[in-house]
Formats: sequence, structure tokens, C-alpha cells
Amino acid sequence: MQQPRLPRQIEADPLHAAIQSALVTRTQQLWDGIEVPRLALTDAIIATLRSVLARGQLQRGLEAAVAALDGERKGLAAPAERVSRLCLFTTDGAERFYRQVARCLTANAPRVLGAFVDADAARLGTLLYGRDTAVKLVLADHKDAVSAILRALVS
Repeated sequence: MQQPRLPRQIEADPLHAAIQSALVTRTQQLWDGIEVPRLALTDAIIATLRSVLARGQLQRGLEAAVAALDGERKGLAAPAERVSRLCLFTTDGAERFYRQVARCLTANAPRVLGAFVDADAARLGTLLYGRDTAVKLVLADHKDAVSAILRALVS
């Protein structure tokens, strides 16, 4: 897996090397040769995701994520060169779902980093949105949110 160019605030962070290492230590094939990180859903990541959600910087579901990214891409004056969005998805999706996620990541590369989280949709939904809520994908749609989640990988 090629190492992505992370947000500037992460590249300047003393934890940069540890974050880069965490992103390549465990990987998994998403679809048709696309390899992405596989991340443990730790207490630190859960707390950070809840904080990001409370700030309104988390999109829920593939359709919302695709719509947000499509709208942003149309407004970009120049192609992005580094990660500014983070797409996290669960391990219990269907083949069709992962194919659509792969298309989304490819269309928005390199500004969107995708990663599996070690959870199913029921667990992720319950942790973030309350009981009886299944969520297969969330998108952190702000660079500060992305940086906070990446820092939580190594805290």
C-alpha cells in the first residue's frame, strides 16, 4: 500500500511517523487490488468520532458521503495532493457495497483515505448514534476531524 500524504498538521506532528506506521501495519484488500488500512476501533477512536460527530463533521452512510465528496470536488480549484477526508467502513458489508466504496475512493483520490474499522454496522451505529442503529460507513469531512482521528490511532 502506498503511503498517503497526510494533512499538513499531521506531517508537522511529532506523532507523524507513528501514524504512518499505524496506517500500513494492518491492511486489507477492499476491492480489485485496492488495499486500505484496517484499524482497531479503540476507545480513543470512538471518543474522537463522537467528538467529530458532535461538531457536525461526520457524514453517515455511503450516499451522504458520495454526495458530500461530489459537491466538494466540483468546487476544488486545483486537484488535491493530500488527505483531507477520512472514510471509515465496517467489515460486514456486501461485495456490492465495497465495490461502490472503492469507486468513491478512486474518484476522490488522494484527498480521501479509506479504512476498515474492526466493527460491524450494528456496533459502529450503536457506539455513535445510539441503539438499534446500523451504520456501515462514516466520512470525516473536515481536515481537523481527520487529523484528530489519525492522532487517536496512536494515543
